Amino acid sequence: MPRVKRGTLHTKNRKNILKKTKGYRWGRKSKIKLAKTAIKKAGQNAFDDRRKKKGVNRRLWQTKLNAAVRKYDLSYSKFIDLLKKNNIALDRKVLADLAENNEAVFEKIITLIKKK
Repeated sequence: MPRVKRGTLHTKNRKNILKKTKGYRWGRKSKIKLAKTAIKKAGQNAFDDRRKKKGVNRRLWQTKLNAAVRKYDLSYSKFIDLLKKNNIALDRKVLADLAENNEAVFEKIITLIKKK
């Protein structure tokens, strides 16, 4: 059986690892052993942060809504309470976008919930 030399695959693998660590600092960009652990950690952090991003965005929408609603003498919690009592099922993302980009529609929603 002939001998199989696998040097090209080994080199290709190392090259790919170092390509992923481009821009990292110190030895993590040039030393294979350090680069491997850096990639693992970076991947784990990316995975975790994709989940954390949802909470961060929700807090941002709440802050935007609170700021927008204060003009109409309401607090965020009272605003959400009135929405639920009036069966308006718009989520915070949509409401924050309306408050920021389409104030006329947002004002109509507020007048609608304040009437009742």
